[in-house]
Amino acid sequence: MPEQNGKATIELRLRDGAQLFNTLDPFPFREGDIAADAEAYIVDWARDLPKDEPIAIVIHLERPDAADKPVPDLTTAITSWFAGRAKTETHALRELFRDGRLAFAIGFVGLAACLFLSWLLTQGLEGPFARLFQESLVIIGWVVIWRPAEMFLYDWVPILRRRKLYRRLAEANVEVRLPQQ
Repeated sequence: MPEQNGKATIELRLRDGAQLFNTLDPFPFREGDIAADAEAYIVDWARDLPKDEPIAIVIHLERPDAADKPVPDLTTAITSWFAGRAKTETHALRELFRDGRLAFAIGFVGLAACLFLSWLLTQGLEGPFARLFQESLVIIGWVVIWRPAEMFLYDWVPILRRRKLYRRLAEANVEVRLPQQ
């Protein structure tokens, strides 16, 4: 996508403004639901843009909207939509950490129980089967703690990345260009 006034630009060419919105949404409010394919197009292009530059979204309309079927303000609709998506990602991040804390507590208790059982049950036992039993309990304990550790170490990164992208899109300068009369 071209650069315009120091901003990384995403351009959309539409027949009319209604093409940007979900056709099942009757526009009960000022902003409508952005169509999934339009959102995917904008997000895919935004991912490829330089991270340090502000985003501009230019919408080229082939024809103005019909007076009997008004379309919500495109600028407000797009920025509000992506602000809402950023808020959804914030909630998802909070939920992940809340679930992670619970999973970690359960996993920690499970790990402690496995390590304790491993120690307790092998105190008087010797031989290869005792060692096998001891190591099996240790492995089970680490498997129990694996998912909570994964949640805290890795799962939050893509959510944070999406939230940052949606915030950039919510702050984008949206310009609607009508055909020259």
